[in-house]
Amino acid sequence: MYGGDEVSAIVVDLGSHTCKAGYAGEDAPKAVFPSVIGAVDGVEAMDVDVDSTKTNSNSEDSKTESEKEKGKRKLYVGSQAMSYRRDHMEVLSPIKDGIVSDWDLVDNIWEHAFKSCLMIDPTEHPMLLAEPPLNTQQQREKAAELMFEKYKVPALFMAKNPVLTSFATGRATSLVVDCGGGSTTISPVHDGYVLQKAVVSSPLGGEFLTDCLLKSLESKGIKIRPRYSFKRKEVRAGEFQVEDVDIPDTTESYKLFCQRMIVGDIKDSICRVPDTPYDDKSYSNIPTTSYELPDGQTLEIGADRFKVPDVMFNPSIVQTIPGMEKYADMIPSVRGLPHMVMESINKCDVDIRRELYSSILLAGGTSSMQQLKERLEKDLIEESPHSARVKVLASGNTTERRFSVWIGGSILASLGSFQQMWFSKSEYEEHGASYIQRKCP
Repeated sequence: MYGGDEVSAIVVDLGSHTCKAGYAGEDAPKAVFPSVIGAVDGVEAMDVDVDSTKTNSNSEDSKTESEKEKGKRKLYVGSQAMSYRRDHMEVLSPIKDGIVSDWDLVDNIWEHAFKSCLMIDPTEHPMLLAEPPLNTQQQREKAAELMFEKYKVPALFMAKNPVLTSFATGRATSLVVDCGGGSTTISPVHDGYVLQKAVVSSPLGGEFLTDCLLKSLESKGIKIRPRYSFKRKEVRAGEFQVEDVDIPDTTESYKLFCQRMIVGDIKDSICRVPDTPYDDKSYSNIPTTSYELPDGQTLEIGADRFKVPDVMFNPSIVQTIPGMEKYADMIPSVRGLPHMVMESINKCDVDIRRELYSSILLAGGTSSMQQLKERLEKDLIEESPHSARVKVLASGNTTERRFSVWIGGSILASLGSFQQMWFSKSEYEEHGASYIQRKCP
Protein backbone atom coordinates (compact mmCIF):
# COMPACT_ATOMS: atom_id res chain seq x y z
CA MET A 1 0.00 0.00 0.00
CA TYR A 2 1.14 3.51 -0.77
CA GLY A 3 0.12 6.38 1.50
CA GLY A 4 1.33 9.50 -0.26
CA ASP A 5 -1.67 11.71 0.24
CA GLU A 6 0.16 14.97 0.83
CA VAL A 7 1.83 15.03 -2.59
CA SER A 8 -0.56 15.50 -5.45
CA ALA A 9 -0.58 12.83 -8.12
CA ILE A 10 0.13 13.49 -11.79
CA VAL A 11 -2.48 12.42 -14.34
CA VAL A 12 -1.32 11.67 -17.89
CA ASP A 13 -3.62 10.88 -20.80
CA LEU A 14 -1.68 10.11 -23.95
CA GLY A 15 -4.12 10.14 -26.85
CA SER A 16 -3.51 9.53 -30.53
CA HIS A 17 -3.81 13.25 -31.26
CA THR A 18 -2.86 15.14 -28.10
CA CYS A 19 -1.16 14.38 -24.83
CA LYS A 20 -2.78 15.81 -21.70
CA ALA A 21 -0.90 16.03 -18.39
CA GLY A 22 -1.42 17.87 -15.13
CA TYR A 23 -1.99 17.67 -11.38
CA ALA A 24 -4.77 15.59 -9.85
CA GLY A 25 -7.47 17.68 -8.21
CA GLU A 26 -7.32 20.46 -10.82
CA ASP A 27 -10.12 20.96 -13.29
CA ALA A 28 -8.09 20.99 -16.52
CA PRO A 29 -4.72 19.64 -17.65
CA LYS A 30 -1.77 22.05 -17.37
CA ALA A 31 0.08 20.64 -20.39
CA VAL A 32 -1.68 19.92 -23.67
CA PHE A 33 0.51 19.28 -26.71
CA PRO A 34 0.41 17.19 -29.90
CA SER A 35 1.38 13.56 -29.35
CA VAL A 36 3.50 13.46 -32.46
CA ILE A 37 7.25 13.93 -32.59
CA GLY A 38 9.53 15.58 -35.13
CA ALA A 39 12.61 13.48 -35.86
CA VAL A 40 15.70 14.54 -37.79
CA ASP A 41 18.16 11.76 -38.52
CA GLY A 42 21.50 12.41 -36.83
CA VAL A 43 23.65 13.11 -39.89
CA GLU A 44 21.33 15.77 -41.23
CA ALA A 45 20.67 17.21 -37.79
CA MET A 46 24.33 18.07 -37.60
CA ASP A 47 24.34 19.83 -40.96
CA VAL A 48 21.68 22.15 -39.60
CA ASP A 49 23.29 22.83 -36.24
CA VAL A 50 26.96 23.11 -37.14
CA ASP A 51 28.04 26.41 -38.61
CA SER A 52 29.22 25.82 -42.17
CA THR A 53 32.21 28.16 -41.76
CA LYS A 54 33.84 25.76 -39.29
CA THR A 55 36.43 23.38 -40.59
CA ASN A 56 35.49 19.84 -41.44
CA SER A 57 37.34 18.23 -38.55
CA ASN A 58 35.16 20.15 -36.09
CA SER A 59 31.91 19.04 -37.60
CA GLU A 60 33.13 15.43 -37.55
CA ASP A 61 33.68 15.60 -33.80
CA SER A 62 30.28 17.05 -33.07
CA LYS A 63 28.64 14.46 -35.32
CA THR A 64 29.93 11.60 -33.19
CA GLU A 65 28.72 13.36 -30.04
CA SER A 66 25.17 13.60 -31.34
CA GLU A 67 25.16 9.94 -32.34
CA LYS A 68 26.00 8.91 -28.80
CA GLU A 69 23.47 11.35 -27.51
CA LYS A 70 20.31 10.27 -29.32
CA GLY A 71 21.16 7.12 -31.23
CA LYS A 72 21.57 9.01 -34.50
CA ARG A 73 18.30 10.96 -34.49
CA LYS A 74 17.31 14.22 -32.87
CA LEU A 75 13.75 14.40 -31.57
CA TYR A 76 11.57 17.46 -31.14
CA VAL A 77 8.50 17.35 -28.87
CA GLY A 78 5.81 19.88 -27.99
CA SER A 79 3.72 22.42 -29.85
CA GLN A 80 6.47 25.03 -30.04
CA ALA A 81 9.16 22.68 -31.31
CA MET A 82 6.73 21.18 -33.83
CA SER A 83 5.58 24.50 -35.25
CA TYR A 84 9.11 25.41 -36.30
CA ARG A 85 10.02 24.01 -39.71
CA ARG A 86 13.33 22.12 -39.93
CA ASP A 87 14.97 20.53 -42.96
CA HIS A 88 14.39 16.77 -43.29
CA MET A 89 12.21 16.65 -40.16
CA GLU A 90 9.85 13.67 -40.32
CA VAL A 91 6.69 13.65 -38.19
CA LEU A 92 6.30 10.36 -36.32
CA SER A 93 3.41 9.15 -34.22
CA PRO A 94 4.03 6.65 -31.40
CA ILE A 95 0.46 5.35 -31.55
CA LYS A 96 -1.03 3.07 -34.23
CA ASP A 97 -4.73 2.16 -33.99
CA GLY A 98 -4.94 3.30 -30.38
CA ILE A 99 -2.09 1.06 -29.22
CA VAL A 100 1.49 2.25 -28.59
CA SER A 101 3.85 1.04 -31.32
CA ASP A 102 7.04 2.96 -30.49
CA TRP A 103 7.97 3.16 -26.81
CA ASP A 104 11.03 5.29 -27.44
CA LEU A 105 8.77 8.10 -28.67
CA VAL A 106 6.34 7.67 -25.77
CA ASP A 107 9.26 7.95 -23.40
CA ASN A 108 10.22 11.27 -25.01
CA ILE A 109 6.66 12.56 -24.79
CA TRP A 110 6.46 11.71 -21.08
CA GLU A 111 9.83 13.29 -20.48
CA HIS A 112 8.68 16.48 -22.20
CA ALA A 113 5.49 16.54 -20.12
CA PHE A 114 7.32 16.09 -16.80
CA LYS A 115 10.48 18.09 -17.37
CA SER A 116 9.46 20.90 -19.73
CA CYS A 117 5.73 21.40 -19.15
CA LEU A 118 4.97 20.52 -15.53
CA MET A 119 8.57 20.93 -14.36
CA ILE A 120 8.30 18.22 -11.74
CA ASP A 121 10.53 15.46 -10.49
CA PRO A 122 8.68 12.22 -11.32
CA THR A 123 10.31 10.45 -8.35
CA GLU A 124 8.15 12.53 -6.00
CA HIS A 125 4.70 12.11 -7.53
CA PRO A 126 2.46 9.07 -7.97
CA MET A 127 1.33 8.68 -11.61
CA LEU A 128 -2.10 7.90 -12.93
CA LEU A 129 -1.96 6.80 -16.57
CA ALA A 130 -5.03 6.58 -18.77
CA GLU A 131 -5.03 3.62 -21.16
CA PRO A 132 -7.25 2.50 -24.06
CA PRO A 133 -9.89 -0.11 -23.15
CA LEU A 134 -8.33 -2.76 -25.41
CA ASN A 135 -4.79 -2.40 -24.06
CA THR A 136 -2.87 -5.67 -23.91
CA GLN A 137 -1.14 -7.07 -20.82
CA GLN A 138 2.23 -6.71 -22.55
CA GLN A 139 1.58 -2.97 -23.14
CA ARG A 140 0.63 -2.38 -19.51
CA GLU A 141 3.69 -4.17 -18.21
CA LYS A 142 5.94 -2.18 -20.53
CA ALA A 143 4.42 1.10 -19.28
CA ALA A 144 4.81 0.04 -15.64
CA GLU A 145 8.41 -0.98 -16.27
CA LEU A 146 9.27 2.37 -17.90
CA MET A 147 7.60 4.33 -15.10
CA PHE A 148 9.28 2.44 -12.25
CA GLU A 149 12.67 1.75 -13.82
CA LYS A 150 13.33 4.96 -15.73
CA TYR A 151 11.29 7.62 -13.93
CA LYS A 152 11.41 5.84 -10.55
CA VAL A 153 7.89 6.91 -9.60
CA PRO A 154 6.77 6.10 -6.03
CA ALA A 155 3.44 4.65 -7.18
CA LEU A 156 1.45 4.01 -10.33
CA PHE A 157 -2.11 3.29 -11.37
CA MET A 158 -3.48 2.56 -14.83
CA ALA A 159 -7.13 3.28 -15.49
CA LYS A 160 -9.18 2.66 -18.59
CA ASN A 161 -10.30 5.72 -20.61
CA PRO A 162 -14.06 4.95 -20.58
CA VAL A 163 -14.06 4.39 -16.82
CA LEU A 164 -12.47 7.79 -16.27
CA THR A 165 -14.96 9.48 -18.61
CA SER A 166 -17.73 7.81 -16.65
CA PHE A 167 -16.29 9.10 -13.36
CA ALA A 168 -15.95 12.59 -14.79
CA THR A 169 -19.74 12.62 -15.25
CA GLY A 170 -20.31 11.03 -11.86
CA ARG A 171 -21.68 7.69 -13.08
CA ALA A 172 -20.59 4.15 -12.42
CA THR A 173 -22.60 2.64 -15.30
CA SER A 174 -22.77 4.16 -18.76
CA LEU A 175 -21.99 3.61 -22.42
CA VAL A 176 -19.02 5.76 -23.37
CA VAL A 177 -18.75 6.90 -26.99
CA ASP A 178 -15.20 8.21 -27.31
CA CYS A 179 -14.57 9.97 -30.61
CA GLY A 180 -10.86 10.64 -30.54
CA GLY A 181 -8.28 11.68 -33.10
CA GLY A 182 -7.29 8.26 -34.36
CA SER A 183 -10.39 6.17 -33.72
CA THR A 184 -13.88 6.00 -32.27
CA THR A 185 -14.34 3.52 -29.44
CA ILE A 186 -17.60 2.53 -27.78
CA SER A 187 -17.25 0.87 -24.40
CA PRO A 188 -19.92 -0.12 -21.87
CA VAL A 189 -18.90 0.60 -18.28
CA HIS A 190 -20.68 -1.23 -15.48
CA ASP A 191 -20.00 -0.45 -11.81
CA GLY A 192 -16.67 1.09 -12.73
CA TYR A 193 -15.42 -1.77 -14.90
CA VAL A 194 -15.25 -1.93 -18.69
CA LEU A 195 -17.13 -4.85 -20.22
CA GLN A 196 -14.27 -5.91 -22.50
CA LYS A 197 -16.25 -8.31 -24.68
CA ALA A 198 -18.64 -5.58 -25.79
CA VAL A 199 -16.10 -2.90 -26.75
CA VAL A 200 -16.55 -1.84 -30.39
CA SER A 201 -14.13 0.40 -32.24
CA SER A 202 -13.66 1.87 -35.70
CA PRO A 203 -10.79 3.74 -37.37
CA LEU A 204 -12.96 6.79 -38.11
CA GLY A 205 -11.69 9.56 -35.88
CA GLY A 206 -10.96 13.26 -36.08
CA GLU A 207 -7.83 12.79 -38.19
CA PHE A 208 -9.78 10.74 -40.74
CA LEU A 209 -12.42 13.48 -41.05
CA THR A 210 -9.67 16.10 -41.38
CA ASP A 211 -8.14 14.08 -44.23
CA CYS A 212 -11.55 13.81 -45.92
CA LEU A 213 -11.97 17.59 -45.75
CA LEU A 214 -8.40 18.20 -46.97
CA LYS A 215 -8.84 15.90 -49.99
CA SER A 216 -12.24 17.37 -50.72
CA LEU A 217 -10.87 20.94 -50.74
CA GLU A 218 -7.86 19.93 -52.84
CA SER A 219 -10.12 18.27 -55.41
CA LYS A 220 -11.85 21.63 -55.88
CA GLY A 221 -8.48 23.20 -56.68
CA ILE A 222 -8.02 24.93 -53.33
CA LYS A 223 -4.41 24.83 -52.18
CA ILE A 224 -3.89 24.69 -48.45
CA ARG A 225 -0.57 26.42 -47.89
CA PRO A 226 1.22 25.66 -44.64
CA ARG A 227 2.40 28.70 -42.65
CA TYR A 228 6.04 28.24 -43.59
CA SER A 229 5.48 28.18 -47.36
CA PHE A 230 4.63 31.85 -47.94
CA LYS A 231 5.53 35.40 -46.94
CA ARG A 232 3.00 38.21 -46.63
CA LYS A 233 4.08 41.67 -47.70
CA GLU A 234 1.97 44.72 -46.97
CA VAL A 235 1.49 46.58 -50.24
CA ARG A 236 -0.89 49.27 -48.96
CA ALA A 237 -2.40 49.63 -45.50
CA GLY A 238 -4.47 46.50 -44.84
CA GLU A 239 -3.66 44.97 -48.24
CA PHE A 240 -1.27 42.08 -48.44
CA GLN A 241 0.55 40.41 -51.24
CA VAL A 242 1.46 36.77 -50.75
CA GLU A 243 4.68 35.35 -52.14
CA ASP A 244 5.56 31.66 -52.19
CA VAL A 245 8.74 30.67 -50.42
CA ASP A 246 10.52 27.72 -51.94
CA ILE A 247 11.65 25.20 -49.32
CA PRO A 248 12.84 22.01 -50.99
CA ASP A 249 13.96 20.05 -47.92
CA THR A 250 10.63 19.93 -46.09
CA THR A 251 9.41 16.35 -45.71
CA GLU A 252 6.02 15.25 -46.99
CA SER A 253 4.96 14.21 -43.48
CA TYR A 254 5.70 17.64 -42.01
CA LYS A 255 3.82 19.38 -44.79
CA LEU A 256 0.84 17.13 -44.14
CA PHE A 257 1.10 17.78 -40.39
CA CYS A 258 0.87 21.55 -41.01
CA GLN A 259 -1.98 21.20 -43.49
CA ARG A 260 -3.88 19.03 -41.02
CA MET A 261 -3.50 21.71 -38.35
CA ILE A 262 -5.11 24.27 -40.65
CA VAL A 263 -7.84 21.98 -42.01
CA GLY A 264 -8.50 20.71 -38.47
CA ASP A 265 -9.29 24.26 -37.48
CA ILE A 266 -11.62 24.69 -40.46
CA LYS A 267 -13.37 21.49 -39.42
CA ASP A 268 -13.74 22.61 -35.80
CA SER A 269 -15.05 26.04 -36.69
CA ILE A 270 -17.54 25.43 -39.49
CA CYS A 271 -18.44 21.76 -39.86
CA ARG A 272 -21.69 20.48 -38.42
CA VAL A 273 -23.47 17.18 -38.55
CA PRO A 274 -26.55 17.26 -40.83
CA ASP A 275 -29.92 16.52 -39.21
CA THR A 276 -30.77 13.93 -41.85
CA PRO A 277 -28.45 11.61 -43.78
CA TYR A 278 -26.44 13.59 -46.32
CA ASP A 279 -27.24 13.47 -50.02
CA ASP A 280 -25.87 15.70 -52.78
CA LYS A 281 -29.28 16.82 -54.06
CA SER A 282 -30.69 18.33 -50.90
CA TYR A 283 -27.43 19.99 -49.88
CA SER A 284 -26.37 21.31 -53.30
CA ASN A 285 -27.82 24.82 -52.84
CA ILE A 286 -27.09 25.23 -49.13
CA PRO A 287 -25.73 28.69 -48.20
CA THR A 288 -21.93 28.72 -47.90
CA THR A 289 -19.85 29.76 -44.93
CA SER A 290 -16.62 31.63 -45.35
CA TYR A 291 -13.30 30.87 -43.70
CA GLU A 292 -10.08 32.82 -44.11
CA LEU A 293 -6.92 30.75 -44.56
CA PRO A 294 -3.57 31.89 -43.08
CA ASP A 295 -2.38 33.08 -46.50
CA GLY A 296 -5.35 35.42 -46.85
CA GLN A 297 -7.49 33.52 -49.35
CA THR A 298 -11.12 33.16 -48.30
CA LEU A 299 -12.82 29.81 -48.70
CA GLU A 300 -16.53 29.49 -49.32
CA ILE A 301 -17.52 26.09 -48.00
CA GLY A 302 -20.99 24.79 -48.75
CA ALA A 303 -22.03 21.16 -48.86
CA ASP A 304 -18.68 19.90 -47.52
CA ARG A 305 -19.33 21.25 -44.07
CA PHE A 306 -22.19 18.74 -43.79
CA LYS A 307 -20.76 15.97 -45.94
CA VAL A 308 -17.53 15.42 -43.99
CA PRO A 309 -19.05 15.05 -40.49
CA ASP A 310 -21.74 12.71 -41.88
CA VAL A 311 -18.96 10.20 -42.60
CA MET A 312 -19.22 9.29 -38.90
CA PHE A 313 -22.81 8.16 -39.42
CA ASN A 314 -22.58 6.83 -42.94
CA PRO A 315 -19.02 5.76 -43.80
CA SER A 316 -19.90 4.82 -47.39
CA ILE A 317 -19.88 8.55 -48.35
CA VAL A 318 -16.07 8.36 -48.24
CA GLN A 319 -16.12 6.70 -51.65
CA THR A 320 -17.62 9.86 -53.16
CA ILE A 321 -14.73 12.04 -51.93
CA PRO A 322 -11.99 12.28 -54.60
CA GLY A 323 -8.58 11.21 -53.32
CA MET A 324 -9.88 8.92 -50.56
CA GLU A 325 -9.73 5.83 -52.80
CA LYS A 326 -7.04 4.19 -50.69
CA TYR A 327 -9.65 3.57 -47.99
CA ALA A 328 -12.10 1.88 -50.37
CA ASP A 329 -11.40 -1.66 -49.07
CA MET A 330 -11.62 -0.58 -45.42
CA ILE A 331 -14.96 1.21 -45.64
CA PRO A 332 -17.38 -1.72 -46.21
CA SER A 333 -16.33 -3.24 -42.87
CA VAL A 334 -16.81 0.02 -40.93
CA ARG A 335 -20.24 0.80 -39.51
CA GLY A 336 -21.80 4.15 -38.66
CA LEU A 337 -21.93 5.51 -35.12
CA PRO A 338 -25.54 4.53 -34.27
CA HIS A 339 -24.99 0.96 -35.48
CA MET A 340 -21.84 0.63 -33.42
CA VAL A 341 -23.70 1.84 -30.33
CA MET A 342 -26.49 -0.70 -30.93
CA GLU A 343 -23.97 -3.47 -31.53
CA SER A 344 -22.09 -2.71 -28.34
CA ILE A 345 -25.29 -2.60 -26.24
CA ASN A 346 -26.52 -5.87 -27.77
CA LYS A 347 -23.31 -7.62 -26.75
CA CYS A 348 -24.04 -6.73 -23.12
CA ASP A 349 -26.18 -8.56 -20.62
CA VAL A 350 -29.95 -8.09 -21.10
CA ASP A 351 -30.37 -6.70 -17.59
CA ILE A 352 -28.19 -3.64 -18.09
CA ARG A 353 -29.21 -2.68 -21.64
CA ARG A 354 -31.93 -0.25 -20.57
CA GLU A 355 -29.56 1.50 -18.20
CA LEU A 356 -26.93 1.82 -20.96
CA TYR A 357 -29.45 3.26 -23.45
CA SER A 358 -30.37 5.95 -20.96
CA SER A 359 -26.81 7.04 -20.22
CA ILE A 360 -24.79 7.28 -23.41
CA LEU A 361 -21.83 9.60 -22.75
CA LEU A 362 -20.00 11.51 -25.47
CA ALA A 363 -16.29 12.10 -24.97
CA GLY A 364 -13.23 13.00 -27.02
CA GLY A 365 -12.43 16.02 -29.19
CA THR A 366 -14.40 14.94 -32.26
CA SER A 367 -17.60 14.56 -30.22
CA SER A 368 -17.86 18.31 -29.76
CA MET A 369 -18.80 18.78 -33.42
CA GLN A 370 -22.01 20.79 -33.68
CA GLN A 371 -25.23 18.77 -33.72
CA LEU A 372 -23.45 15.41 -33.22
CA LYS A 373 -25.31 14.75 -29.99
CA GLU A 374 -28.73 15.61 -31.45
CA ARG A 375 -28.20 13.52 -34.56
CA LEU A 376 -26.96 10.48 -32.62
CA GLU A 377 -29.92 10.69 -30.26
CA LYS A 378 -32.36 11.00 -33.18
CA ASP A 379 -30.87 8.02 -35.07
CA LEU A 380 -30.81 5.85 -31.95
CA ILE A 381 -34.42 6.63 -31.05
CA GLU A 382 -35.45 5.53 -34.54
CA GLU A 383 -33.51 2.26 -34.42
CA SER A 384 -33.59 1.16 -30.79
CA PRO A 385 -36.28 -1.06 -29.25
CA HIS A 386 -39.35 0.96 -28.17
CA SER A 387 -39.05 0.04 -24.51
CA ALA A 388 -35.65 1.77 -24.27
CA ARG A 389 -35.41 5.39 -23.19
CA VAL A 390 -32.52 6.78 -25.23
CA LYS A 391 -30.58 9.57 -23.62
CA VAL A 392 -27.30 10.92 -25.01
CA LEU A 393 -25.44 12.98 -22.44
CA ALA A 394 -22.65 15.37 -23.28
CA SER A 395 -21.14 18.19 -21.31
CA GLY A 396 -22.13 21.52 -22.88
CA ASN A 397 -18.58 22.68 -22.28
CA THR A 398 -16.36 21.57 -25.18
CA THR A 399 -13.24 21.69 -23.00
CA GLU A 400 -14.82 19.17 -20.66
CA ARG A 401 -15.72 16.88 -23.55
CA ARG A 402 -12.23 17.07 -24.97
CA PHE A 403 -10.54 16.40 -21.65
CA SER A 404 -13.16 14.16 -20.04
CA VAL A 405 -10.70 11.27 -19.63
CA TRP A 406 -8.14 13.52 -17.98
CA ILE A 407 -10.75 15.14 -15.73
CA GLY A 408 -11.99 11.71 -14.62
CA GLY A 409 -8.41 10.77 -13.79
CA SER A 410 -7.97 13.97 -11.84
CA ILE A 411 -11.10 13.24 -9.79
CA LEU A 412 -10.13 9.62 -9.17
CA ALA A 413 -6.54 10.28 -8.11
CA SER A 414 -7.60 12.96 -5.63
CA LEU A 415 -10.18 10.79 -3.83
CA GLY A 416 -9.21 9.79 -0.32
CA SER A 417 -10.67 6.30 -0.73
CA PHE A 418 -8.53 5.73 -3.81
CA GLN A 419 -5.19 6.15 -2.02
CA GLN A 420 -5.04 2.47 -1.00
CA MET A 421 -5.37 1.38 -4.64
CA TRP A 422 -1.96 2.59 -5.85
CA PHE A 423 0.54 0.03 -7.18
CA SER A 424 3.56 1.06 -5.14
CA LYS A 425 7.23 0.85 -5.93
CA SER A 426 7.86 -1.69 -3.16
CA GLU A 427 5.13 -3.96 -4.58
CA TYR A 428 6.72 -3.61 -8.01
CA GLU A 429 10.12 -4.59 -6.62
CA GLU A 430 8.59 -7.57 -4.83
CA HIS A 431 6.22 -8.94 -7.49
CA GLY A 432 7.47 -7.48 -10.79
CA ALA A 433 5.63 -5.70 -13.60
CA SER A 434 3.04 -8.45 -14.17
CA TYR A 435 1.46 -7.57 -10.79
CA ILE A 436 -0.14 -4.54 -12.53
CA GLN A 437 -2.85 -6.93 -13.81
CA ARG A 438 -3.87 -7.66 -10.20
CA LYS A 439 -3.66 -4.08 -8.93
CA CYS A 440 -5.33 -2.34 -11.90
CA PRO A 441 -7.97 -4.72 -13.33
